[in-house]
Amino acid sequence: MSGGMSAAAQAGSLVLPPAVAAAQEIVAGLVADGVTDVVLSPGSRSAALAYALAAADEAGLLVLHVRIDERAAAFLALGLSRGSQTVDGAGGPRPVAVVTTSGTAAANLHPAVLEAHHAGVPLVLLTADRPHELRGTGANQTTDQVGLYGSAVRQAADVPAPDGRPGELRDLRAVLVRALAGARGTRSRHPGPVHLNVAFREPLVPPASLGALPADAHEPPASPDRTLVAGVRDEVGPWPLDSTRATVLVAGDGAGPDARRLAESRGWPLLAEASSGAAAGSHAVAAHRLVLGALGHRVERVVVMGRPTLSRPVQQLLARDDVEVLVVAPGGGPWPDAARSAHAILPGVPAGWWSGPTGDRAWLDAWRGAGEAARKVVAERVSAPGPTTPLAVAAAVAEASGPEDVLVVGSSNPVRDLDLVVDWAVSPLVLANRGLAGIDGMLSTATGVALAAARAGRRTRALVGDLTFLHDVGGLLRGPHEPAADLQVVVVNDDGGSIFATLEYGALAEEAPATASAFERVFSTPHGADLAALCAGYGVRHRVVADVPALRSVLARPPHGVEVVEVRVARAGRRADGAALAADVSEAIRRALPRDLDDLDGPGGAGHGA
Repeated sequence: MSGGMSAAAQAGSLVLPPAVAAAQEIVAGLVADGVTDVVLSPGSRSAALAYALAAADEAGLLVLHVRIDERAAAFLALGLSRGSQTVDGAGGPRPVAVVTTSGTAAANLHPAVLEAHHAGVPLVLLTADRPHELRGTGANQTTDQVGLYGSAVRQAADVPAPDGRPGELRDLRAVLVRALAGARGTRSRHPGPVHLNVAFREPLVPPASLGALPADAHEPPASPDRTLVAGVRDEVGPWPLDSTRATVLVAGDGAGPDARRLAESRGWPLLAEASSGAAAGSHAVAAHRLVLGALGHRVERVVVMGRPTLSRPVQQLLARDDVEVLVVAPGGGPWPDAARSAHAILPGVPAGWWSGPTGDRAWLDAWRGAGEAARKVVAERVSAPGPTTPLAVAAAVAEASGPEDVLVVGSSNPVRDLDLVVDWAVSPLVLANRGLAGIDGMLSTATGVALAAARAGRRTRALVGDLTFLHDVGGLLRGPHEPAADLQVVVVNDDGGSIFATLEYGALAEEAPATASAFERVFSTPHGADLAALCAGYGVRHRVVADVPALRSVLARPPHGVEVVEVRVARAGRRADGAALAADVSEAIRRALPRDLDDLDGPGGAGHGA
């Protein structure tokens, strides 16, 4: 409400309780600032906000989503924000607000807040609270919510309980505008979650005669913040590159299509993760984490875009003392440098890089040849007769995902399996919660993505493991008044956490059989859950497919609504299978590139150092 006009004045002679007026002001501010989606978990202390949101939804000013579980609500908001990129294109994700009551409700947002913090997703956390006089008194559902999310939010404010003083609503709108600017990263170029802890005193219920939002909800807020920063741009100075150095481009999560364009412009091999937005094209090296074993020792420079998290071989490459690491990290937030070895952090791709001299063709051809050899080995493994494997499931999902599709992939094995099998000329939009790479909240995230993607006419499917599915099975719950998503969820069910078998814990279990029983219990965690029964309880379609041809048939006909497709695979042998695949790829590369790679002319050759 511009000019500090109160909600009471907008309602004519009707005097609103301060909590109700403040709640209407907050909702009006969200609408005016372009927020289109708000997720609400019901509660008492947030009642004033709930009434205002319901009125805004009924008036068509925003879309309200109601979820019983606050953790699921927050991950749904995360998905809605991430999925908004499919509508806005290059505009970046839109802020989505999450509203909870006080107490443990606010604490349940924390997992999604951490994911949003690390992934740079703009969320506005509106946690209702008791007024200050009730804090520390043992009052029901009252705890210390100030600073609840610590350093995981870009901005936090503890908003005192409104009492109707003059100028109160104007001040509240100013706090909200600054929070939204912080969520978008308008000034910092570092989007992420922000937290407004808003105290409310009773009464929390609007008068029965109140209709909808104040009439000026469509007006933009009178705020200097967004105007002030409209002209701010990253200043990227020149950074010359020695074209004779053996260079690869590593594209991590969220790198975007510029990573592919830059690699192809400079003639660099492209080591792109599946969720990078760049895992396609002529320079993308198939199964690159396996290829690194043969060619990685010749690398002299790595250009990093996005946030690489999937591969230990890639992290080992970035940690080497003899490799120059240049990180392109737009925005004002933390840059990806887990090895603490970066030589330079650049806020963007220097203009001169796009037209500079290309690297030696032999260097690129070696990587492409090795990648093709690896691709053939992986394809043979995928199509080999016998029981269905997780790799074959990932390959079928990748094959079924076209350029206009959206694929949400879970952490642990599914995203790594997908990383080995992708062979796209044009990549679909692949989204993964790689901010903290947790398995929690994935069904809610995928639902939010699907709801947002449908607005752009794009269909969504998800690829997750069984533990990921079980961790957020509550995300399947949708009330009868809530928007329905079209989402196909493929669950690779190996009855446990097989990723641990591929790590050092699995190695110990093999080397010391006495530890195998403990490994099975505390790492593999078999569950024996009946996924069909769980889906039936939530009213969601479920089917089990017996083999890859059946899976391809189901993937070719995604239904309306939510469908869970369960593919049962064996967990035993995961570690051995991975080792055998790596050995086969190494041998195939040796045969494809028989000469000593140290004799390569140009970048990476003997004359350019190790």
